[in-house]
Amino acid sequence: MDKIKQIADQADMIINGYAFTREENRIRILNLNNPEKALVISEDGTVLETTMDDIEIEKSNMLMIGPTGCGKTYLVKTLARLLQVPLAITDATSLTEAGYIGDDVESVLSKLLAAADNDVEKAERGIVFIDEIDKIAKKQNSKSRDVSGESVQQGMLKLLEGADVEVPVGATNKNAMVPMTTINTRNILFICGGAFPELDKTIKNRLTKQSAIGFMSELKDKYDDDANILEQVTTEDLREFGMIPEFLGRLPVVFTLQAMTEDMLAQVLTQPKNAILKQYQKLLALDEVDLQFDDGAIRAIAKQAAEKKTGARALRAIIEKFMLDIMYEIPKDDLIGRVTITEDYINHEGAPRIEMRESGEAKLLTQRQE
Repeated sequence: MDKIKQIADQADMIINGYAFTREENRIRILNLNNPEKALVISEDGTVLETTMDDIEIEKSNMLMIGPTGCGKTYLVKTLARLLQVPLAITDATSLTEAGYIGDDVESVLSKLLAAADNDVEKAERGIVFIDEIDKIAKKQNSKSRDVSGESVQQGMLKLLEGADVEVPVGATNKNAMVPMTTINTRNILFICGGAFPELDKTIKNRLTKQSAIGFMSELKDKYDDDANILEQVTTEDLREFGMIPEFLGRLPVVFTLQAMTEDMLAQVLTQPKNAILKQYQKLLALDEVDLQFDDGAIRAIAKQAAEKKTGARALRAIIEKFMLDIMYEIPKDDLIGRVTITEDYINHEGAPRIEMRESGEAKLLTQRQE
């Protein structure tokens, strides 16, 4: 029994008023002052069960690294919509040190408060997405004061860690004319995202530092064609990029997103609920015209978008270019019933296929000369 009391002392500091209940080959220790706390141990002193109602689950802020157009912002928007929590999306490029022209770091909480309809309790369970976080990296070899780099990282430390912060309501800077409110950031999830250009070179230099001459040695150009080189990023690489250790320590979860491949871009064109091809189909449906895309056209669009290396953002630019003629010509003729975009039209080797309503006759639309 002395051993059981010793275990009980280690499990619960409040030892006054606990009761022992024998259950076959186990003993249940119940805290009479707090019945929700219980400990079940075996006769030899092994802990079998314990309640964890007094354990608080802390947040884990995240750092998201990925090339432009890979879906960082869309991923966060989808997450907030599924969780039904307020979301504030801000840009780190406008943040400056307090007292300088620009937005203070507390402005990100002002946007979150506005997204929560000025409900402080609701805002304290929200998500803040800070995009372009790589733009506040510490400036290299700069003699002037870095008011938009390292100073901003230092100013964000208390927000990321969790603290009571005074936030201006309906403004981005504190002044005497703006009402203030206090928000606790302990349960606000901060997600920072950025493309981190040239970070891949830092990773390659680290991985090939031990390269040598001879058989079985790693060559300097081993990782030149590695599309997923960012997956091997470490905290040391981010520190060399310009992020301070205190800032990285408050972002324990670091993950990367892959660049969009042709197959991914083809899926983005057709599968999402609000896919861009579906948007144009709805536009032409207003004129009672059925717009179709054959498989070759979709692959050609995805291939051109992949060559631009700007991710999914390149899709709209390409589609806008070849849809200009169609959107201009279709409303002129009420007899047109269906338009099919072909691969030849995307590659500037032909024209879209037009089908008339009454006769079903198909013809090709003559492209306008620019």
